Amino acid sequence: MSRRALRRLRGEQRGQEPLGPGALQFVFRDDDDAEEEGPKRGPGGRRPRDAGKEGVRVNNRFELINVEDLEEGPVVNGERSTCVLADAVVSGNKRRSQSGSAETQKDDEGVAGTAPPEQSNASGKLRKKKKKQKNKKNSAGETSENGLEDIDRILERIEDNSGSHPPGPPPLSSKKHVLYVEHRHLNPDTELKRYFGARAVLGEQRPRQRQRVYPKCTWLTTPKSAWPRYTKPGLSMRLLESRKGLSCFAFEHSEEYQQTQLKFLAAVESMEPNNIVVLLQTSPYHVDSLLQLSDACRFQDDQEMARDLVERALYSMECAFHPLFSLTSGTCRLDYRRPENRSFYLALYKQMSFLEKRGCPRTALEYCKLILSLEPDEDPLCMLLLIDHMALRARNYEYLIRLFQEWEAHRNLSQLPNFAFSVPLAYFLLSQQADLPEQELTSAREKASLLLRQALTMFPGVLMPLLGYCSVRPDTAVACHRFFGPEAEISQPPALSQLVSLYLGRSHFLWKEPATMSWLEETVREVLQAVDAGDPAVEACESRRKVLYQRAPRNIHRHVVLSEIKEAVAALPPDVSTQPVLGFDPLPPVDTIYSYIRPERLSPVSHGNTIALFFRSLLPNYTVEGERPEDGGAEGLDHNQGLNRLMLAVRDMMANFHFHDLEVPREDHPEGDGEWD
Repeated sequence: MSRRALRRLRGEQRGQEPLGPGALQFVFRDDDDAEEEGPKRGPGGRRPRDAGKEGVRVNNRFELINVEDLEEGPVVNGERSTCVLADAVVSGNKRRSQSGSAETQKDDEGVAGTAPPEQSNASGKLRKKKKKQKNKKNSAGETSENGLEDIDRILERIEDNSGSHPPGPPPLSSKKHVLYVEHRHLNPDTELKRYFGARAVLGEQRPRQRQRVYPKCTWLTTPKSAWPRYTKPGLSMRLLESRKGLSCFAFEHSEEYQQTQLKFLAAVESMEPNNIVVLLQTSPYHVDSLLQLSDACRFQDDQEMARDLVERALYSMECAFHPLFSLTSGTCRLDYRRPENRSFYLALYKQMSFLEKRGCPRTALEYCKLILSLEPDEDPLCMLLLIDHMALRARNYEYLIRLFQEWEAHRNLSQLPNFAFSVPLAYFLLSQQADLPEQELTSAREKASLLLRQALTMFPGVLMPLLGYCSVRPDTAVACHRFFGPEAEISQPPALSQLVSLYLGRSHFLWKEPATMSWLEETVREVLQAVDAGDPAVEACESRRKVLYQRAPRNIHRHVVLSEIKEAVAALPPDVSTQPVLGFDPLPPVDTIYSYIRPERLSPVSHGNTIALFFRSLLPNYTVEGERPEDGGAEGLDHNQGLNRLMLAVRDMMANFHFHDLEVPREDHPEGDGEWD
């Protein structure tokens, strides 16, 4: 009977027999000896089962799992070599099958008897191999460590040469630039998710993401499926120069885009929004047309359409960015004197205004920093008059304080009424937070009171209008005092009055909290005591007001026009308020850099032709061409062509006449004539 049948009768499975003496045997041979001996065969030319196996002879292979030395053997050609187990040699299995042949038993005994000398030889060889492997590992580890040490030394040398600090967490002020823009805060959905949750914000957008047609990734806007298919409108950007770590860029118009721009200017002069709509049908991504039509929709209280048009304009300009142009680095510059760049400024400003009205002040603050970073020295849109308001609304008091501390030395931010009052308010609101240590809260409160006293001393004309905006009746001692009375508001220069009205019209509601009002009342009493005591700082501030605020620069007037605050617009000087203001280019700079010039329209108005002016007033289609010959005379007029055009204009006017018959009043004869009850 075979072994398999015996195991079946006993109910055993192969590999589950208990270990006995001689069950775990290890045979160690040299490769040369194994090749010379060759495979041993049993009687009848049959090869024994275990003759071809070099290594461990084990019934249950799972007994070798805990043996650590087996894992240390080298792997050759995908197989692990034999190894020595010093104390793991176990005797064979006692329940070895009795029906096994005697020859196999003799062979096993022979192998077991010859094992000790071979084992000693093999153990010496394997020890040498292990030493070699350890030496290799050590050498590799040493080389890697030496390489790392070399890299560290190189980095230390570079840091020493650059004068930087040793490696470690940098201080908070040096982590990011003050105008550093974060991509995630440019998306209003990030702020809305924090307020309402991702499910409420992205509930309707998730199924549409699979059908997105626009492969280009943009940061400023998210393309919508309802927009026209994007094709390059001829707008591009080029790098002008790079100097002192700053890169100057400029948008460029192709010839096709220039022709579209000329058509847009003609449509604006026609004072008809439908002409711009017709232009957008052929050029759906013309930036100035989108911005102008957005203003028309906003005046008609279609806020959703106005915001959508601004987003489309931003998408068109972002697709034209130069590969090196970065929104977040704060080192890319766009010259506002170039008309092609102004559209980007205005689109960002309009988008920021929509975000503020939408209830996303944190995102609006990021757009404000972005606009300021494009040209911080000139500040063409005067974003310094707005960034403090955005920081307070976003409750980012630390950023406002940091901006004031870093820029006060070279920009004199304390001379602006908005910064003079917003920074102490930021310190005060920071002192109201309960999660800060008591020492920091006390120092913030003291700093807030000090800065507010300086602000009230420098700008006394702010107090009474501020209390009026907040619907607070001032004390009699304050209202009748000469320092805060009506004379303080009347005696301040017009430019200062404009800045004060701009700040109060925008940020007065931030002072309505009861705690803020009580703090303001305490500080006002302290200022009155200093004034009555004859503090010399009062006279110094008065003389400084008369010198500094003679006339506001053009960028402040441009900011007032864009802000649309009624009190500030009413305070504009006559030379600014009387000139026409274009929505797509409000108050352009005097030193504008033109890349291409619009051809002059030939108009008879410049020649003062009375008859032509008369027919032009009657017939809008009547125009006189060819009035500007090269020799500068009026002899170039073709009278016959002028008469022909006049006749055509008259025919057009007669064709547009429509005579409507007078409606005869109908006599209604209802069935039930009679008086109303």
